[in-house]
Amino acid sequence: MSPDAIDVSPDPTRQRGARAGPPWAWAVAVLGLGAATAALAASPHQARSAAAQTWAPFVLVTGLILIGVVAGGDGLFRAAGGLLARSARRGVSLFAGAALLIVVVTATLNLDTSVVFLTPVLVAAARQRGSAEAALLYGSLLLANASSLFLPGSNLTNLIVLGHHPLSGGAFLALMWPAAVTASAVTACCIGFWSRRELTAAAQPPDVVERPHLGLGLGAVAAAVVLVVALRSPALPVLAVGVVASGARLLQHRATLRRTLDTLGIPVLVGLFGVTVGLGSLGRVWRGPADLLSHAGAIGSSAVAAACSVLVNNLPAAALLAAGRPHHAAQLLVGLNLGPNLAASGSLAWFLWLQVARDSGASPSIWQASRLGAVAVPLSIASALAALALAGSG
Repeated sequence: MSPDAIDVSPDPTRQRGARAGPPWAWAVAVLGLGAATAALAASPHQARSAAAQTWAPFVLVTGLILIGVVAGGDGLFRAAGGLLARSARRGVSLFAGAALLIVVVTATLNLDTSVVFLTPVLVAAARQRGSAEAALLYGSLLLANASSLFLPGSNLTNLIVLGHHPLSGGAFLALMWPAAVTASAVTACCIGFWSRRELTAAAQPPDVVERPHLGLGLGAVAAAVVLVVALRSPALPVLAVGVVASGARLLQHRATLRRTLDTLGIPVLVGLFGVTVGLGSLGRVWRGPADLLSHAGAIGSSAVAAACSVLVNNLPAAALLAAGRPHHAAQLLVGLNLGPNLAASGSLAWFLWLQVARDSGASPSIWQASRLGAVAVPLSIASALAALALAGSG
């Protein structure tokens, strides 16, 4: 997941640098190993139970990011961005198309994959037209968080909470689509209103759009979508698809093992898994979080989840709050997935977004993103909860 290797040059798979991961990645790894070790020493049974609930999400996201690497190397994302830039007559239509692209990629290939691979593509698309860069830059983060409610694999928090609510991808979609559609639409409207002057300015679309290679990457994406939607436990099958696809690229010398491992960001995955296991174990021996949610109600559960996401990151927050079978699981997920748009501490996607945006030559502002989130989050959470209530979910 490390974005050090991503840029907007014609072939990112050949241009990636060989730098080690950022220092904070190793800090996360050390913290996670310490948390997991402490949990195992204090209560081995609870630590094993927490690990059993949370391993699948991390395996799934590993497979999805490997698939994203192959799809990105085939030019699928760059071609989609170029097509948007060429077909959009004005900034409004460019933003609408970009928003749809973010929603689709996030839903099918995961929140972090979307941020890592689409942010540089959308920045490049905006620059090809000479407009709408800010809307697409901040939209690539805020919309990815907002649209991560569609499928289990769209966000790791979905799978952690689903540890006690096993659902197939289709069943999850049937439950959550009202909230997912509403949250995505409201967030897009907030960003669009903020950048309305930029979006209504005329701009010149590019003359040429790069053609993608329609082969292994497209096939791997299609296979992942089918597996995520059809299976209750798609983690290992999706990982297998990712390993096979990326292995084929290594054998073809179209990728290197070091760069693939750098993109995965193993220290971050290991660290977050450890912290998640630690807090999941805590939630099993301390009834405070469960008691709080049992008295909070649907709206309160969402608010508590959003606050905890900002305080400790949404993945550990999900493990803590869903250590037992949570009340109002759908509303809990609304807070866990939308709350992170409030602050950079909310989700891993923020860190990925900051680095890939800077590597793309953009100037992302945490303060500006948080200001947008401060408006979008209350509105998107309220509308998502209303949509769930009207649909009779939860």
